[in-house]
Amino acid sequence: MPKMRSSTGGGVAEKSGSPMHAPSRRWLFAMMLATITAAAAPCHGFLEPTSTSLRRTVIPHMIGNIFTGSTEKDSQLPKDVKDAISKCRGAVQKGLEDRISRMDVEMPVGANFGVENKKGKGKRGNLSTLTGGDEQQEGLTMEKLDTSNRELARLFVEMFQPLGGEHISAIFNDEYLADQARQRWSNDVSAECQILAIDRKGKRGVLKTGKKNKKKKARGFAAKMAEEMDDGGATSSGPFNLPKDTEVAVFVSPGPKELIAIERICNEVGMGTCIILLNARISLIDKFSSADARKLFTEEFQTMWSLSAAPQEDAPGCLMHKAYPGPWVLARKPKVWAPKTIALKDGPRFSGEECKDAFGTIDVSELEKGTEKLAENMAGWFK
Repeated sequence: MPKMRSSTGGGVAEKSGSPMHAPSRRWLFAMMLATITAAAAPCHGFLEPTSTSLRRTVIPHMIGNIFTGSTEKDSQLPKDVKDAISKCRGAVQKGLEDRISRMDVEMPVGANFGVENKKGKGKRGNLSTLTGGDEQQEGLTMEKLDTSNRELARLFVEMFQPLGGEHISAIFNDEYLADQARQRWSNDVSAECQILAIDRKGKRGVLKTGKKNKKKKARGFAAKMAEEMDDGGATSSGPFNLPKDTEVAVFVSPGPKELIAIERICNEVGMGTCIILLNARISLIDKFSSADARKLFTEEFQTMWSLSAAPQEDAPGCLMHKAYPGPWVLARKPKVWAPKTIALKDGPRFSGEECKDAFGTIDVSELEKGTEKLAENMAGWFK
C-alpha cells in the first residue's frame, strides 16, 4: 500500500501504472506532436473562446495538445471556480501526454459552474458559487445535480472541440438527461458533439448545432426500422454502442448499472479511444459486476482531478483533492484563515482510517470542533 506522507514532505507523486496496449487510434500518435497552439477553452467566464475559423484549421485527432495550461506537478488547492477548471484542464492535458486513455474526474456534488446561469457569466466565482450559494434554494435537488453534471460535461465537450464534434460523444444515463443537453446545447457552435443515452427510449441523435429542427416527414414502419438498424446502431431495446468515429467518450455521472455498459465499451474500443468518467464517484461503489470490472474502474481508470469531501466522521471539515500527476491532498479549511494541508499521499485516495490518523495530528480547539460545519467550510473554501 502506498505510504502517506506529511504535508511538509518533499517529492512528487509517482505515476500509478496501468496496462498499456498498442495504440489503435490516431489520437495516441498525436500526443507526440506539439504543433497545436489553439485550445478549446471554455468561454463561460473561465477561459477565452476559440474562434470558429481557427478551430476549422486545427488538424483533427491531435488530442494530446489541444489544451493549454499549466502541467506543473502542483498539489496546491484551487483558489476559485476559474482556477479549478484551469487546473482540471491542465491535469487532463498531462494525462493525455502520458498516454492515459481511461480517466476519472470528480467535482464537488452539485457544483455550480455558472455555464447555464447567464447572471454568473464572466464572473470569478468562489466555492459558494460552485456549491450553490445562499441565494439559491437550500439543499441539493435532482435538478441541481443534473444541472451540475450537465455543465461539467459541457465544459469537457468544449475542451475537445478541435477534434470535431463527430469525434466527441457525450453519454448520459437516460434519454431524458440526453434530451436536456440537446435542448440547451443545440444553438451553441462550441458544443458540437454526439449526445447519446445508455438507457434509450428513442433513437439516439447527433447534435446539429446552430440549426433549427426541421419538421419530420411521416414515415412508415419499414422506414423507421431501417433507420434504427442503419450503421449497426442499437435500438432502444438493444445494447448501447458508441458511434464508430468516436475518439473521446465522456460518460456523465454513470452509476453501477451504467458501469456494466461502460466496461463492455472499454473492451470493445480498446485503449485507443479515450474514455472519461465525470462524477462517477467510484470510491463510493461497494459492489462491482465482476473482479475484472473492479480492476478496470479502481486500477485502470486513473484519477485526473478530484475535489470532494473527506469522510466527515473521520476528518470533520476536511476535503480531499488530487490533480494528476500530483499526490492526494487532505486539507482543512477553518472558519477563518487559509486552508491547511494536513497530509499528502501517493497512490490511492485516503482511506477513512488514514483521514482519522491525519486529522488527529492537528491541533483543533474544542470550540472550533463544535461550531464548524462542512457546508460552511465548503462555502468559504475559495474565499
